[in-house]
Amino acid sequence: MKNSSRLRCAVLMALVLGCGCAAAQDTIKIGEINSYKALPQLMGPYRQGWLLAQDEINSAGGVLGKKLETVFRDDNANAGDAVRVAEELVAREKVDLIAGTTLSHVGLAITDFAKQRKIFFLASGPLSDKVVWDNGNRYTWRLRAGTYALAASVVGEAAKLKKKRWALVYPNYEYGQAAAAAFKDELKKAQPDVEFVTEQAPPFGKIDAGSLVQAIADAKPDAIFNVLFGTDLTKFAREGKTRGLFEGREVVSLLTGEPEYLDPLKDDAPANWIVTGYPYTAIDTPEHRSFLQAYQKRYNDYPRLNSVVAYATVKALAAGIQKAGSTDSEKLVAAFKDLGFMSPFGPVRFRAQDNQSTLGIFVGRTAIKDGKGAMPAGTYIDGAKLQPPDETVRKLRHVP
Repeated sequence: MKNSSRLRCAVLMALVLGCGCAAAQDTIKIGEINSYKALPQLMGPYRQGWLLAQDEINSAGGVLGKKLETVFRDDNANAGDAVRVAEELVAREKVDLIAGTTLSHVGLAITDFAKQRKIFFLASGPLSDKVVWDNGNRYTWRLRAGTYALAASVVGEAAKLKKKRWALVYPNYEYGQAAAAAFKDELKKAQPDVEFVTEQAPPFGKIDAGSLVQAIADAKPDAIFNVLFGTDLTKFAREGKTRGLFEGREVVSLLTGEPEYLDPLKDDAPANWIVTGYPYTAIDTPEHRSFLQAYQKRYNDYPRLNSVVAYATVKALAAGIQKAGSTDSEKLVAAFKDLGFMSPFGPVRFRAQDNQSTLGIFVGRTAIKDGKGAMPAGTYIDGAKLQPPDETVRKLRHVP
């Protein structure tokens, strides 16, 4: 009897373990890291876009006959915490690859982690170009256009204004500094006689809006280039409106046309600024119509730009895994070189020379509609047209 019981237990255990292995083999596990607590206004729509794409793919049969499964983790907006979470995802959760991040310093930390652990990492949203250039590595790829591309996207419209005296305002950390430097360099090329009469770089999240607006007004600029976002943008826009800073002055502003940043301003949102953003009501392409209808049907809400970023990230991962025929990091690295896939903004390709996608940027002007800020229209610029020459990229990126 004892031997018989032991045999039954052994058979039962083998069946249990076998089922577990089969379940694991039928799933492709993605570790997603992001600042969910620190950036709820961005990350709520982001996660919704992610799950919409994942469910669409799984409903169509998955990838390589397997379902996608995502393990979401919060990085607490801290690089050290992000690395610890990444290690947990790899060692304990046994994820096949890593994706995500929005804040640049977090993205850079996971970029280094991917290099050290030799695991594939698709950075969805960090804007620092160091992710793919200075600190880039073969395992790290990025979906969203970076700081240089953002600045380059608005230079054409800025040059058309023919304004000579410019003020610059940006958060005093890598993203803001890099955006201001890129804008200055590119505008100088387009308009050699331009002058930058003041640069205001308050610490991120700690601006004194009154003093900032007064300092810009004292410099008497003809136009303003703004890189502030989030609560800093809200304070700057409201104080500038109250003090009349924007009257008779053109403003060129990065990110401000994204619903994530316009919505909190409500009727205090700036009107007629030249911005990058997401004019979701005006994009009339089959790919975007399909995405918009599916998103609204599922969530009874309109998408934000981060919804698109997350949705496109999952679609890119699915395309890459399908092309690689595997989740092996080395095979994914090879597959992502010149990988093409379809996004809500149309076709996108990953550049082999720097692991950067060609997801583009919409540029337009803001308006007040129905008592709140909006970006009613915009021109889409393909990301491939917003990158520096390949020779410049080669000098910036030292990756074997």
